[in-house]
Amino acid sequence: MEQRDSFQVKVEGIQFDSAHFATHGDDCEPLHGHSYQVAAEVSGVLSDDSWVIDFVELKSVLRGICAELDHHMLLQRDSRVLKIESSAIGWHIVTPQGSGYDLPAADVAALPLDNTTAERLAEWVSGRIWEILGQRGIENMLSLDVEVYEGPGQSASHRRGHLPVA
Repeated sequence: MEQRDSFQVKVEGIQFDSAHFATHGDDCEPLHGHSYQVAAEVSGVLSDDSWVIDFVELKSVLRGICAELDHHMLLQRDSRVLKIESSAIGWHIVTPQGSGYDLPAADVAALPLDNTTAERLAEWVSGRIWEILGQRGIENMLSLDVEVYEGPGQSASHRRGHLPVA
């Protein structure tokens, strides 16, 4: 691959519905849910087949990741604020306000995050996409942008990538 022009492929509108409560300082917002929308954009150089990545493959990867989160409680497993205990049958969570939640393991997506903000979710999703595409041998990626919408007009994004090899 001699050419170094960068091209972008973007998929949008992949959705999942989940509950969460983000923390702010030493406080915790009430348990609530969102119909999240996720978009992913891969930037890269063209392959020998003249594409960055197949739209179908990118959508499939993103849908698979969103399916892991769909209709689950998103739990920030590495929270600095929540008191969290896990067991074989579920999760026991205590908020700073003293509210307690006991949730079955099957209903929880325990994520290695300090908070379930849209920013951290975008970072986590981008990491999963980057890892999966790398394992599939996609070598022409330069960067990946993931945007997570909590609702119309409010989103957060994360970019990861590397510089092309000269």
